[in-house]
Amino acid sequence: MIARGKNASDLFPAVVKNVACKNIEDPNQLIRASALRVLSSIRVPIIVPIMMLAIKEAASDMSPYVRKTAAHAIPKLYSLDSDQKDQLIEVIEKLLADKTTLVAGSVVMAFEEVCPERIDLIHKNYRKLCNLLIDVEEWGQVVIINMLTRYARTQFLSPNQNESLLEESAEKAFYGSEDEDAKDAKAEAASLAKRKPYVMDPDHRLLLRNTKPLLQSRNAAVVMAVAQLYFHLAPKAEVGVIAKALVRLLRSHSEVQYVVLQNVATMSIKRRGMFEPYLKSFYIRSTDPTQIKILKLEVLTNLANETNISTILREFQTYIRSMDKDFVAATIQAIGRCATNIGKVRDTCLNGLVQLLSNRDELVVAESVVVIKKLLQMQPAQHSEIIKHMAKLTDNIQVPMARASILWLIGEYCEHVPKIAPDVLRKMAKSFTNEEDIVKLQVINLAAKLYLTNSKQSKLLTQYVLNLAKYDQNYDIRDRARFIRQLIVPTEKSGALNKYAKKLFLAQKPAPILESSFKDRDHFQLGSLSHLLNTKAVGYQELPDWPDEAPDPSVRNVEVPEWTKCTSREKRKEKVEKPFYSDSEGESGPTESADSGEDLVTQKGMGQGPPRWGMGQEASRSPIPPWHPPHRSLGPSQLLSPAFGAVRTYELLHRMAGEGLSVEYCFSRRPFPGDPHMVAVQIQISNNTDAEVKSLRVSEPKPLSGMRIQEFPEIERLAPGDTVSVVMGIDFCDSTQAANFQLCTHTRHFYVSIQPPVGELMAPVFMSENEFKKEQGKLMGMSEITEKVTLPEKCRSDHAIVQQVTSAANVGRVPCGADNEYRFAAKTVTSGSLVLITLERREGAAAQLIVNSEKMVIGTMLVKDIVQALAQ
Repeated sequence: MIARGKNASDLFPAVVKNVACKNIEDPNQLIRASALRVLSSIRVPIIVPIMMLAIKEAASDMSPYVRKTAAHAIPKLYSLDSDQKDQLIEVIEKLLADKTTLVAGSVVMAFEEVCPERIDLIHKNYRKLCNLLIDVEEWGQVVIINMLTRYARTQFLSPNQNESLLEESAEKAFYGSEDEDAKDAKAEAASLAKRKPYVMDPDHRLLLRNTKPLLQSRNAAVVMAVAQLYFHLAPKAEVGVIAKALVRLLRSHSEVQYVVLQNVATMSIKRRGMFEPYLKSFYIRSTDPTQIKILKLEVLTNLANETNISTILREFQTYIRSMDKDFVAATIQAIGRCATNIGKVRDTCLNGLVQLLSNRDELVVAESVVVIKKLLQMQPAQHSEIIKHMAKLTDNIQVPMARASILWLIGEYCEHVPKIAPDVLRKMAKSFTNEEDIVKLQVINLAAKLYLTNSKQSKLLTQYVLNLAKYDQNYDIRDRARFIRQLIVPTEKSGALNKYAKKLFLAQKPAPILESSFKDRDHFQLGSLSHLLNTKAVGYQELPDWPDEAPDPSVRNVEVPEWTKCTSREKRKEKVEKPFYSDSEGESGPTESADSGEDLVTQKGMGQGPPRWGMGQEASRSPIPPWHPPHRSLGPSQLLSPAFGAVRTYELLHRMAGEGLSVEYCFSRRPFPGDPHMVAVQIQISNNTDAEVKSLRVSEPKPLSGMRIQEFPEIERLAPGDTVSVVMGIDFCDSTQAANFQLCTHTRHFYVSIQPPVGELMAPVFMSENEFKKEQGKLMGMSEITEKVTLPEKCRSDHAIVQQVTSAANVGRVPCGADNEYRFAAKTVTSGSLVLITLERREGAAAQLIVNSEKMVIGTMLVKDIVQALAQ
């Protein structure tokens, strides 16, 4: 049809549908993602419905990589057809609930492009985004941090609003009298109740805590994003942590330095103290580009105070000898600002600038004149000699701004130099027609001021200058000349203003305030293009003001999903799998019955010797019967008993730090009673002192958001020399981040933390070989990690390989038909995500390790641990 010249555009959607749909349903996730990317890049409005269907389907895809591509396609479709916004918001809301780090950054970017005003979509996902932030890719981290900065400014109170109130209320409480009247006490209590001291919202603290580690990122954009977040959101006492990270970025490329210094220059105006320890990091190198030099000068000037000004001025003296003229001019301006801000060095700076007036370089002299003019306005009477010296420079200086500054000074303070001023006007009248416009205007001003103060000597000169200006080519100069003639020369037509001419021209002028050009830039969000350009760029979103009253924090609460509750089916499984040990395991040491919750705490006397670590809880009143596998077949999600192997113990509290109380722990690899989503941690507490320890308990657990800790029952007393074993449950949320809590006695509190190896975050799973291959096929591409391994001599037998793998991770072995392959399977305890391990032996000592898991961070860490275990 097209070859015959017929219009086939109506058939285009059908062609796209037939071609794209086949690939969108391909088993390979990379092909599905590529098909969606190509489809969303076709900028033809007629295929918008097909594109929308493809995005909706991809948003529900099993592969996080495809879901990420769907998030990337959303802004493309929105730019093509903004009428689809409502449907796209539904997809964004669905993708925001995604728990994978691969999707998080992309969907937040789509949210920023399509519906940044829909802040309600973030409420339920706020804590999840804060916790995922550390594992998101760098591009996504920048996007999420910038979005959360604006979110926090709308949802939390300013942490710096009540600093003065806190000091005031503390002072009243300290000096308050006990004899005060009841009425006064009630009135004060009422006023303090209205003005409550600031208490930071836990979600606000969560954001600051989770972004702080990213200051160590190797990506400059991530560090800059965290720095702006702290500057805009953190209490003043905590903002200083960003200084070291920003100074570290100054060792990077000049482009990065330029952006960082722009932001540091803004920060150093309001937060001068945090950069003062790093003053030498802002010293200028001869190899720095001019724009970097000028920005460092800006920072040094902002950091100048009475303590370090002598050091900074010595640096400036060196900079003035530079060959870079723009840099020298900026240095002279910086000296002027230092003199303005710090009174005790004003005379020193002024004398130094006067010495520069004899410099051979005209640009240096000109810039010095401009700065001296501003400084002299502060104390003109004390510096008439300097004004005379500058008047003599009119013959030599040709820079218009410098000539204009000298003429303004002479005219403004003509009473201090009555003999020199008329002569300067005479010389300028000769060259009036050849001067620049800015100089001509100052010549007219000088003539008017001399006419009013010394008319005998300057009357004719003034009339001559005004006549020249009357016919000048520039209309501003012509208008100024006519206006001044009517104002200062009395005639019959002159109005009442003639009487006030002297007050108008010779009024006391305020001294100029030399300010940083970065003073008002902080109304732009730091790190943004608008801040860099000091003008609002297209697409810039204003940083919201802090609310007067905090919005309801309960909007960020998330209900516990139903799957976390123990179902009757799970209870039946627990009954079937209650015995965990074979006969030999049961005889090797005392174990604990899983039925009794009260038996989680047992004690042993010193005479029995130190307790032996078993795979489960210590010491029971009755042995566990032998375990016999059930005769029914198990499904792919059926959990196995824990993998057997040597249990590694970790030190929680050394007896020196614990003042005689020593604590060790291990991961028992048994389900925690009451909650299958918690990891059971067996803790052994020994009293090595001569005194009895009372009230042993866990106090104030401070887990990260989403993490849960189930404390062990309080131990009322522990006799000298005795040891106790207890079990506590921790939901690590499939993360290796440490769980922090306090271990307390009746007299002391010890801060401790438990950090799990990645292999202890999972439970073994039984599956057949076919089921293993099927699940492995779903976890290919980005969900697969491959590593080559060299097996040592002692780790080449079947028994040794299985033992080393199961010691590194709590996994179950999967049957395998091939002799040279070993397969293992497990599920993460919290989310139930599958983790599949394949070890294939090659010729000699070579082997290949493959780990398949949708949780790429866990997969990467697990590969490292298994390789390390096999190398031992």
